Amino acid sequence: MATKKAGGSTENGRDSRSKRRGIKRSGGQLVNAGEILARQKGSWYRTGPNTYVGSDWTIHAAIAGRVAFKKCKREKFNGNKEMCTFVSVVAA
Repeated sequence: MATKKAGGSTENGRDSRSKRRGIKRSGGQLVNAGEILARQKGSWYRTGPNTYVGSDWTIHAAIAGRVAFKKCKREKFNGNKEMCTFVSVVAA
């Protein structure tokens, strides 16, 4: 019989908390001014009309209205095309 407990359990059991990033309001949904539309790290989504970006790249609604998403292709400096998504708010 072993006289000591197995000692490997102290290395396990740690994990970082999730950041809960992503789109918080879907297209066509009614929002009020100041509501969070998207949480992101970097500029995955771009700000469109009637939205503004916070210090941690969070996109907020500037006015009350409906959320709209628009995909577009834009040309980068090296000639490659890149897909980008604009988040905007249309006044109700």
